[in-house]
Amino acid sequence: MPVRPATFSIVARDPAQEAIGIAVQSKFVSVGSVVPFAAADAGGIATQSYANVAYGPDGLAVLRSGADAEAVIDELIEDDEEAESRQVGIVGQNGSVAAFTGEECLDHAGDRQGEHYTIQGNILEGPDTLDAMAEAYETTAGGLPERLIAALKAGNEAGGDRRGEQSAAMYVVKPEGGYDGRNDRWIDVRVDDHESPIAELERVFRIYDVTLLERAEPEDLRELSGSTAESVLEILVTLDHYDGTPTTAMGEEEREALEEFRGVNNFENHSLAVLEDAIARGWEDAEGTGSDRLVNAIWHGLSRLERA
Repeated sequence: MPVRPATFSIVARDPAQEAIGIAVQSKFVSVGSVVPFAAADAGGIATQSYANVAYGPDGLAVLRSGADAEAVIDELIEDDEEAESRQVGIVGQNGSVAAFTGEECLDHAGDRQGEHYTIQGNILEGPDTLDAMAEAYETTAGGLPERLIAALKAGNEAGGDRRGEQSAAMYVVKPEGGYDGRNDRWIDVRVDDHESPIAELERVFRIYDVTLLERAEPEDLRELSGSTAESVLEILVTLDHYDGTPTTAMGEEEREALEEFRGVNNFENHSLAVLEDAIARGWEDAEGTGSDRLVNAIWHGLSRLERA
């Protein structure tokens, strides 16, 4: 029998965005290649434990036909001789929610359902992981990706995978959400092998968010000034974008350096003025040093704006 990845995951729906997302962590390499399946016209499926990856495409096809999540699970496990070793969570685009945890899944194994979401896990330290994930998802402010990551972090802090950490992934679909609106793959980030995969997933997602996801236009814009402008220019010096003396005011030369940083990092989704505004607003909340702090400042500064 193949290795059973010790895994916890959440599948959730954002009705306002018509988005379906899955976030997962496991003591298993590249869990994002095994567990999450989603389609904007059908729903989301997490298949885990002794995962039957056919549950993904097969289940999405049944969802697409109009069946609810419970009926999909019944059909998937009906002819599966090893169903009691499986675990699966499903949220339909129609709003239906269901999960199945087979009796042969390794302890602790279980699932929780709430409005528009299901959480499931196996080989956990205990049930607190599932409870913490549900609470974090329900109480975290922000959009669907922030709530999904918050659920993973809370579950891990409450005990998580009994065998440890290795990989994590987040996959979110919505109609025309993909690159240039040509498919439904709105968010697709994964960490295949890392000592702190959830933290790394969050870091990678923030870069993805700033680079690829669109935000509503701000109604007013701030300029960089004072010690924040000086700190930003010091970083731009270390990145070889600016060869002047850091100052507390932004002029033409300073903005040319920031524009170079914007281009090198593919942040053309946001105008230079919006980028400067985001850094000014997000600087104090930003973590890290150097380029990492600049990216985090942009992400925090943009967070007040709705995603398109």
